[in-house]
Amino acid sequence: MRTKIHFIVNPIAGKGKNELSKTLLETYFPKEQYSVSIKKTEFVLHATDLTKASIEEGAQIIVACGGDGTINEVASSLVNTSVLLGILQMGSGNGLASNLKIPKNLKKAFDIIKRQNAIAIDTGTINGKPFFSNTGFGFDAHVISDFEENTTRQLFSYVKSTLRTLRKYHYKNVVELRYNGTTKRISPFLLFVSNSNEMGYKMSLTPHASLQDGLLDVVIVPELSTFKLFIFTMLFLFKKQHWMKEVKFEQVTTLEIKSLDNTILKAQKDGEVFIPKEPRIEISIHPKNLNVCVQ
Repeated sequence: MRTKIHFIVNPIAGKGKNELSKTLLETYFPKEQYSVSIKKTEFVLHATDLTKASIEEGAQIIVACGGDGTINEVASSLVNTSVLLGILQMGSGNGLASNLKIPKNLKKAFDIIKRQNAIAIDTGTINGKPFFSNTGFGFDAHVISDFEENTTRQLFSYVKSTLRTLRKYHYKNVVELRYNGTTKRISPFLLFVSNSNEMGYKMSLTPHASLQDGLLDVVIVPELSTFKLFIFTMLFLFKKQHWMKEVKFEQVTTLEIKSLDNTILKAQKDGEVFIPKEPRIEISIHPKNLNVCVQ
């Protein structure tokens, strides 16, 4: 019986113009052994619809071809199923793929998919919506919001968005945090919750995070002076942010965030803007409920 593999392609991920031809795929996945299908996304959340259809069509492996946003849409429908997730890096940041050591080289990535060597990884949820790499509030969410307005999604565009956001960002909300039996009130510059050890572009706030430890790594950065913000940025670039005593690191299974003035907090989820429907946010980890093809 032939293995059914469906490729969900985001044509505009990363630098855009992403193409996969059936002729190319059949070079690596011979018709005698594989049944290959290619589906292209046309709008936001289209990948989720295409993935659900592929599951109904009996696909055994569904390959997300794009960046973290595309992976999120595909993988959201694969949690708690036996269908394997494959990944082809075609996005800009590619944080999750990099953490999983998925190569950018197509031939090597195809080889991983063909071997069907899968591991089960943890997944997170924010108010019930899945994320696989990270979610965040405050500064990084506003950077992502600015970044999404760019027509090109490359590292230089991300740097420009970061600098623009630094100039105009003034976060004064007070939030209540509940985790590990403690309650804290802070006015954070940044709240970052990560399942993986990379944000994308080889950058990381949580270098020791693991996709298989049943925990989420949380970085809490309070409101900082301009000088200390500069120091934090420099330390982050050299992966030494833990040197700053004001920055707190926690590991949790659940985290509750509540805006005390009932403001709806802007968030990012796997590199895409996410606006919760209420001021109370609950983030949870779900151990080893997604099967991913790896080396």
